Amino acid sequence: MAKIPVAVVGASGYGGVQLVRLILGHPYLELVYLGGDSSAGQEFADIYPHLGHQLHCVVEPVDAQVIARKAQVVFLSLPNGVAPGLVPDLLAQGCQVFDLSADYRFRDMQIYQTWYGIERTDGAVAAKAVYGLPELYRESLVNATLVGCPGCYPTASLLALAPLLRQGLVAWDSIVIDAKSGTSGGGRQAKTHLLLAEADNSISAYGVGRHRHRPEIEQVCGDLAGQPVKVQFTPHLVPMVRGILATVYAQVRDPGLTTEDLLLIYQAFYRGKPWVRVLPPGVYPHTKWAWGTNMCYLGLELDPHTDRVIVISAIDNLLKGQAGQAVQCLNISRGWPETTGLPQLSFYP
Repeated sequence: MAKIPVAVVGASGYGGVQLVRLILGHPYLELVYLGGDSSAGQEFADIYPHLGHQLHCVVEPVDAQVIARKAQVVFLSLPNGVAPGLVPDLLAQGCQVFDLSADYRFRDMQIYQTWYGIERTDGAVAAKAVYGLPELYRESLVNATLVGCPGCYPTASLLALAPLLRQGLVAWDSIVIDAKSGTSGGGRQAKTHLLLAEADNSISAYGVGRHRHRPEIEQVCGDLAGQPVKVQFTPHLVPMVRGILATVYAQVRDPGLTTEDLLLIYQAFYRGKPWVRVLPPGVYPHTKWAWGTNMCYLGLELDPHTDRVIVISAIDNLLKGQAGQAVQCLNISRGWPETTGLPQLSFYP
């Protein structure tokens, strides 16, 4: 089959370079356009020399007309608030768009505007977007033209919670998410708190009680539970490059449940979903296991002393939490095996 031409916009960031690597190794895709305003005119190999032996391409200014002439599929790896200036034009010209920002993850634009402080006029377009978490919205992704791909914190948290909420096993008001991310989650731009001298040998919480991923997580939790759900979400920065570890706590409704019962429920929920592995009893995931892959590892325990279930979720924040998940969504939308072109084995140690 002829390869599908693909564009990556925002190519110079960490999400962009992950997409470039995955597209170069994908049997059905051809990379035809790299876009970025701040890096326009530069050889991509000058930005990322490790790709110089495989890719000879100049980053172009971002122009929806040019993109649509060259590409059928467009990945947008841009700061929040930028994609709405491109997406309506790209869709009108027949492109399929996968947005890695938060711009098309919310059904309620008022919630988005409140938490992100960005005014929007493209509500009709946003209403057509599919939430790009394949394990929960697979059917909606088939033939989707606009996908809002969730980031690392929502992905790790929601995969940990989904079986509990779908089965009504926990109290809706008891959910606590304690999540920790590597520094690459902060992007490639220079930021003082991500400097080695600042971040190394330290761990810190941020966005406590007011992080903007919380309403996104609550939106999907509400879908799963069939009613509004409140969560307590606290993210932390840890001194490693890649990875997310989310530890989720919730009060079980039935004190007679055991860890073995819950493991069977999780195994049944994720049966046939190749990118989620439910670990055996007493085994809890390490971020290192997911490093460089599109995998999500889940381990869990039910604490009989508190009647709380503890679910631990580990992913690579740049792959299952960003670029890899976007490619997974594309695979499903096109009817290809969802493992196509995606790494399954970690770089270890």
